[in-house]
Amino acid sequence: MKGLPAAVKIVEVGPRDGLQNEKEIIAPDIKVALINQLTAAGFQNIEAASFVSPKWVPQMATSTEVMEKITRKSGVVYSALVPNMQGLQAALAARADEVVIFGAASEAFSQKNINCSIAESIERFRVVAVAAKEQGLRLRGSISCAFGCPYQGAVSPDAVADVVARMQDLGCDEIDIADTIGVGTAAQVQQVFARVARDFPIARLAGHFHDTYGQALTNIYAALEVGVAIFHSSVAGLGGCPYAKGATGNVATEDVLYLLQGLGIQTGIDLPAVVDAGQFISRHLGRKAASRAGNAIAARRAD
Repeated sequence: MKGLPAAVKIVEVGPRDGLQNEKEIIAPDIKVALINQLTAAGFQNIEAASFVSPKWVPQMATSTEVMEKITRKSGVVYSALVPNMQGLQAALAARADEVVIFGAASEAFSQKNINCSIAESIERFRVVAVAAKEQGLRLRGSISCAFGCPYQGAVSPDAVADVVARMQDLGCDEIDIADTIGVGTAAQVQQVFARVARDFPIARLAGHFHDTYGQALTNIYAALEVGVAIFHSSVAGLGGCPYAKGATGNVATEDVLYLLQGLGIQTGIDLPAVVDAGQFISRHLGRKAASRAGNAIAARRAD
């Protein structure tokens, strides 16, 4: 469609961001099977692991085993979230292709969650960033609460741009602008990306939207209109937001693919195969997938 990107990269975050808050521990082989299905479906980038303390995120305690067992495909980037040098060493040992560091655009969120300022939190990653680059890894930065905060409310575009500048200084190859609690609106999305793109190439900015208020697809379309061509999504809509009551979490990959397919935007991803993956993991979790397109396509097949 005129004015929209011809092609988009989807970063599949279900195996990490989607599953990390599940209370029941999922067997490593199930996670491996899910990642293998997503690899076969054609994703260029899969967020597969998180090397954080098992005390804080028990679900990710099997990340090393999962990374050892997955069937890797040449050209696919398998990403891992790392909070510190210990996490980076584990990611290197597990042969991650990309490590993800993180910060918030909200001072209140930063103070409430890690008891330090935004500037201090980003600076702590400097040693990780330097070491990652020395090892030839891709480095991605993720900025939470870029459109609103559960503690302070509104977050200004300038505040987001400030964190982007700090992450750019660390050498981030790509930076995610995340709507952690799903409160963003289309006009706000365009304002934030327009502001941030003054300082960092829009081709290396990604939109990470949650669907708490039902605005995720609308916000993706708004971001497309201003030239964003990288988006995060989670198969079957896996993942909830612990900071927003009733939050539905990540936008479902199947819904995003259905939108992009209708717009004639290329992704290189096989939607039916993603539907299969979504139904597979949802059956294992014992609940219906949180993807309208995925469930509709699956129901149509059953008929």
